[in-house]
Amino acid sequence: MRTTLKLGATALTAVSALLLAGCGAAGSSAASSDAGNVAAVSAASSGAGTLLDTPFTKPQLVLTDNHGKPFDLVKDTAGYPTLLFFGYTHCPDVCPTTMSDLALAKSELPKADQDKLRVVMVSTDPERDTPARLNEWLGAMDKSFIGLTGSFSVIQAAARTVGVGIDPPVKEKDGSVTVTHGAEVLAFWPKDNKGHVLYMSGTSATQYAHDLPKIIKSEAP
Repeated sequence: MRTTLKLGATALTAVSALLLAGCGAAGSSAASSDAGNVAAVSAASSGAGTLLDTPFTKPQLVLTDNHGKPFDLVKDTAGYPTLLFFGYTHCPDVCPTTMSDLALAKSELPKADQDKLRVVMVSTDPERDTPARLNEWLGAMDKSFIGLTGSFSVIQAAARTVGVGIDPPVKEKDGSVTVTHGAEVLAFWPKDNKGHVLYMSGTSATQYAHDLPKIIKSEAP
């Protein structure tokens, strides 16, 4: 299995310095056990969130959640601070690392703030990411995390509206699967339900923990 992560055009313009980095399998209890996984990551800033000059509108996206129920991203997260990430459960490194870091940062919040925060991962590999698979994988990090799966074309179109590029999974001749997707995390403020802050791959749990209290209050970090 291979995963290639790419940066959307919007993300490229939002961050001043970009680096091309290669990542091996990251140590995480939720990481894929597949051998020989390699990821090429277009990642970029020093890790801190970037305040967007033009906030993103939350994608109009109705999919199936990790409990097998319909989930309307706009309606079901309205009025809640929301972190949105596009990734997949067979990812060897960046996806489990990102979600684990978010789980750790969330755990440092006061209980009342934890209850407000919504963390949503939309699958870029929906054929393999069934609701049961998402529930098991995300549950190993934080049982409140929301996983969404459904039609790839619907997911791809929604991702484009927030500047995240994803390509259909490709099965290689050796049987491995290449999944190409953006590595950004978008933070939506509760006061207007718009995405105001962009986090690149490489943002640490400590940096998320520093910013989340402000995100929850609809304030710039």
